[in-house]
Amino acid sequence: MPELPDVEGFRRVLASCAKGRVVRRVDVRDTGVLHGVGTRGLRDALEGRRFAEPERHGKWLLARTDGPTVLLHFGMTGLLLPAGPGDAVEAHDRVLFTLDDGRQLRYRDQRKLRGLWLAHDDLDVDRLLARLGPDALTVTRDDFETALRARRGALKTTLTDQSVLAGLGNLLADEILWRAGLRPDRRARDLTPAELRRLHVQLGRTLRPAVTAGRVPPRPSWLTGHRDDPDPACPRCGTHLRRTRMGGRGTVWCPRCQPDGD
Repeated sequence: MPELPDVEGFRRVLASCAKGRVVRRVDVRDTGVLHGVGTRGLRDALEGRRFAEPERHGKWLLARTDGPTVLLHFGMTGLLLPAGPGDAVEAHDRVLFTLDDGRQLRYRDQRKLRGLWLAHDDLDVDRLLARLGPDALTVTRDDFETALRARRGALKTTLTDQSVLAGLGNLLADEILWRAGLRPDRRARDLTPAELRRLHVQLGRTLRPAVTAGRVPPRPSWLTGHRDDPDPACPRCGTHLRRTRMGGRGTVWCPRCQPDGD
C-alpha cells in the first residue's frame, strides 16, 4: 500500500516530468477512478493547462496547474508512472495525461479503491483535505503531542488514523513503534512526556530515509525487513516477533523491545 514515502516519490515524478509542461490530452480509460467529475469535465478543466509545482499532504498528491488542481489518492495499489510516446498501455492504466513533449503521466491502479478528484480552487482543495491531520513528515513536536494526548485508542490505530496524522500506513506505524520501544496496543493518551518525545523523534528518523528511498525500505536492520519472514525475529535483539491484528491490519512487534508500559 502506498504510504507517505511512496507518494512523495510520485510527487517527484510529477515534478521532474510535468512541471512547466502543458497538458495536451487527457484520456480516461476507466471512469471508476473519477470522483465528483466526469470524463468531459476533467478534459475541459485540464487540457491546455500547465502543470505547476506539485504538493503532497499525507498520502494525497496535489497535481497543481495554472488553473484547477487534481488530487490523487493511491489507495492500496495505485501508482503514478512516466511513460514514453511508444510505451504500451497497461491493463490497469486508468487515466493518461499526455504532455506537450509527447510524454505521458499514467495513473495506474489495479484495485481502484481511491482515484482522482478535481478541485477548481484552493477552497475546493481545503474542503477535500479538511478531515486530515497534520502531515507526518512536517508535524511539529507540539502538534504531534497534542494530537496523541487527545486520543483514547491504541497507538497503532491512532498513528494510522489519517484525521490524527496524515501519511502513515501499516508498515510505517509498526516500524516507528518498534524503534520507539512502544507496544502498538498501548493507549495513546497514556504515554508519558518522555515517551511522546521519543515517538516524535523516531517518526522523523524513520520517515526521512524512507522518503529518500521512495518507499518503506525492507532493510535488514529495519523491522520491515523481517516482518514477512517465515519465522520472523527482531533485528535488534533476536526475539521472536509477535503478530496480531489491530483495526483490521496485520501488526508486528517485539515483546522484548516493546514491553508493556504498565
